[in-house]
Amino acid sequence: MRPSNAISFRASEARVAQEALAELTARFGQTTPEEADVVVALGGDGFMLETLKDAQPLEKPVYGMNRGTVGFLMNEYRGEDLPHRLAEAEEAVIHPLRMRAEDGAGAIHEGLAINEVSLLREGPQAARLRISIDGQPRLEELVCDGALVSTPAGSTAYNYSAHGPILPIGSEVLALTAVAPFRPRRWRGALLPRAARVRFDVLNPEKRPVMADADGKPVRDVIWVEVRSEPSVQHRILFDPGHGLAERLIREQFV
Repeated sequence: MRPSNAISFRASEARVAQEALAELTARFGQTTPEEADVVVALGGDGFMLETLKDAQPLEKPVYGMNRGTVGFLMNEYRGEDLPHRLAEAEEAVIHPLRMRAEDGAGAIHEGLAINEVSLLREGPQAARLRISIDGQPRLEELVCDGALVSTPAGSTAYNYSAHGPILPIGSEVLALTAVAPFRPRRWRGALLPRAARVRFDVLNPEKRPVMADADGKPVRDVIWVEVRSEPSVQHRILFDPGHGLAERLIREQFV
């Protein structure tokens, strides 16, 4: 990335992030996102996801520094050499998932997810889902706590906690992962082409309600959910040299 004096700083509400915001703006100034060459996000991964979504319409790259509890998408916090780090940063371009869902009242909801789209049971009984890929039913009934579709960038988040695979950042695949499957008990999910269209139909939704979630944006009482990659939307994310997403995803598998 070329050197820049036009930085727009954003911080989460956490005290440590707000302190970093005050320190960095006093040292380097503050620019509006529209006029900046780069957006610097101070917080954790959740705040980074929000910042990436806000910066995307402006086509601005985002460089994160960890001032939160989780920082897989963030760089180490150091303020003194920030201009040099921005000049040397490596850029990765990631594409989100697009979710489309219908709720029990017939309303259609849409959302974008950088990490994953997940379905989770809302009540005490397990969810029952039918899964179709590109219009063809592949699993007539999955009894589970839920299921999710993950991007490579999100594969170390909820997907990994649900025993899904870690995907290399350049791979043209999505992970389809079950959350606590009861039947088929041994089904652990599937790897799908990035262009695949995944549809979940909720079986018996009145008795076994299910919610859908796209990166923290929930839709309750869903009847069906469709998920696909959205290649027309690009998020630009910056990392220190040697610490990019590809390296982090490999390193995570050897912890």
